[in-house]
Amino acid sequence: MRVAHVMKVTGVAGAEQHLLRLLPALRARGVDAQFIGLDVANTDAERLYDGFARAGVPVEHVRCTHDVNPLMERDLFRVLRRLRPDLVHTHLVHADVYGATAARLTRTPYVSTRHNDDRYQLGPFRYVDRAFASGAGRLIAISDAVRRFLIAAGLPAAKFETIHYGLDAMPSLPSELTPAQAGVPDGVPLVLAIGRLIAQKDHATLLHAFADVHAKHADARLAILGDGPLAADTRSLAGALGLDGVVVLPGRLETRDWLERADVFVHTSRWEGFGIVLLEAMLAGLPVVATRVSAVPEIVVDGETGSLVDPGDAPAVAGAIGALVTDTARARSLGEAGLERARTQFSVARMTSATTAVYEQAIEAGAQ
Repeated sequence: MRVAHVMKVTGVAGAEQHLLRLLPALRARGVDAQFIGLDVANTDAERLYDGFARAGVPVEHVRCTHDVNPLMERDLFRVLRRLRPDLVHTHLVHADVYGATAARLTRTPYVSTRHNDDRYQLGPFRYVDRAFASGAGRLIAISDAVRRFLIAAGLPAAKFETIHYGLDAMPSLPSELTPAQAGVPDGVPLVLAIGRLIAQKDHATLLHAFADVHAKHADARLAILGDGPLAADTRSLAGALGLDGVVVLPGRLETRDWLERADVFVHTSRWEGFGIVLLEAMLAGLPVVATRVSAVPEIVVDGETGSLVDPGDAPAVAGAIGALVTDTARARSLGEAGLERARTQFSVARMTSATTAVYEQAIEAGAQ
């Protein structure tokens, strides 16, 4: 079985990390999984392609310029006609539109993985999305929360299958800058957050919460790994809250050394299709403080592997962090339970088996 995965590429976030695990695992099971990147110039796409190269995943490139681009459709059609896959698997909106069209033109069955519960899908675009989703053999949601959201937006419930992301180990690449090199003293409690500096991640609530934590635990430090359009605002707010020298904002880094050094992981998103960083933290044995939104409760079990709080509730976030900083034995117990849950419930093997089953169903349906 040859499966061509299609996705627009600008860097490496959750969906890209997912494919870096899924495609090699599919190939190990005899599925000829290949990747077609809709490439945007002057981005961080090479990180993804370096990962595919290390894993031996074949890659094709199609230039992506404007959102509406007939030439991209032509080029993608030509690649699919040359590869002659048994199935096309699209990811994210550009591939859902262009990949679905090219699959129809080449008379190839296709499936689509839906990675997000983005709010734009409740607007006028939902009618476009329904049209392209109608031809898919199956639709994969990365969480029950995403599935419910998209069904409410009008996508066909009968076509959906929930397949959670799978991850077997925390990141292995060393961090370009370690906590010690960034000025985090040895032995002090370190609270860690990882995510793009965008409104969805709501780092403002985290900073307000940590100001309260720091007032009671003066030695505690907070590190936020990531970059984005709110980078300057985030630094400014940290300074306004008197957290200069207490909050570390080193930008986007490989996360391994920070996960190994951290004591608590915190995630304050307003919504989250899945949140693969939660699995990374659990595989590092960290207790998690996270907001009770979207798919997060499917991953973090309140009181068992961490603490869940309402979004935007800075006092609740501060209380949950402070309790774990104070009670290190409980923090360790929650982290150990999280590690066990990640290993048993969110393995790459489980994800791969479920995905191949969907492929078989889609191909069989397309042959009828």
